[in-house]
Amino acid sequence: MSDTPLGTFLRTRREAVTPAQVGLPTGARRRTPGLRRAELATLADISVEYLTRLEQGRDSNPSSQVLGALADALLMSRPDRELLYRMAKESGADKIHCAARRPPALTVRPTVRVLLDRLEPTSAVLLNWLGDIVAHTEGFARLAGPLGLLEGRPPNVMRWVFTDDRARAVFPGWERFADEQIAHLRCEVPLHDPHLKSLADELTVTAGAAFTERLAAVPKLPVRSGIDLVDHPDVGRLRLSFETLALPDDGQRLLVHLPADEATATALDRLNGRTPGVLRAVSG
Repeated sequence: MSDTPLGTFLRTRREAVTPAQVGLPTGARRRTPGLRRAELATLADISVEYLTRLEQGRDSNPSSQVLGALADALLMSRPDRELLYRMAKESGADKIHCAARRPPALTVRPTVRVLLDRLEPTSAVLLNWLGDIVAHTEGFARLAGPLGLLEGRPPNVMRWVFTDDRARAVFPGWERFADEQIAHLRCEVPLHDPHLKSLADELTVTAGAAFTERLAAVPKLPVRSGIDLVDHPDVGRLRLSFETLALPDDGQRLLVHLPADEATATALDRLNGRTPGVLRAVSG
């Protein structure tokens, strides 16, 4: 087994590609799922010994040429190639010399504040890369306040998802939602970042395996749009379309929720104390 995310990623991708997909004959006595190491090494024009070291975590600094050859041989999609590059950079031998990312920002640029004001009564929240809630609309407060999401100084989505029982109660798709929070976190910084490590140490104790197993798994790119189901204690089941807008200069993201059907639009209008019809359902 591999000791590094990079090694695990390469091994799982190798096992997911069949010989037929890369033009190799399929033998009758194959005990290895997917490609054998020797087959992948030949396709990528590297030695089997070097591929073994990569998969076992004994070499963590492959060149960009090697990464490109492995990605080509494994028929990787663009998102998988991005993940491969990120994990190689994170696992590289020079990682201890990398400066930590600046602390997660808790301030709001004036233009972003004006944008939030213009979005009322829509539910919109500004998050930094650690999951702290930096700012939000009143529409978000009316939606998320009864869920307990605004508790804490500062309130933090990661802590809420993994340590507050209300999170599991209100999200029928809690497992997927938790996966996505980890994906956002892993997309922003490497595991050795001290700010992430401090939060991870805390949640390892307070949340346990639900957090640690996800953090240790092979990372995935975060989902930036879709539909969330929320069982709201005041207005019942909501279907919320979400869009995530990245603010990379600030290390922040703006998450906006809109009603995905007319019943949800009516429920949100009621939650906001407004005449039905102010919010309209998004059809897609």
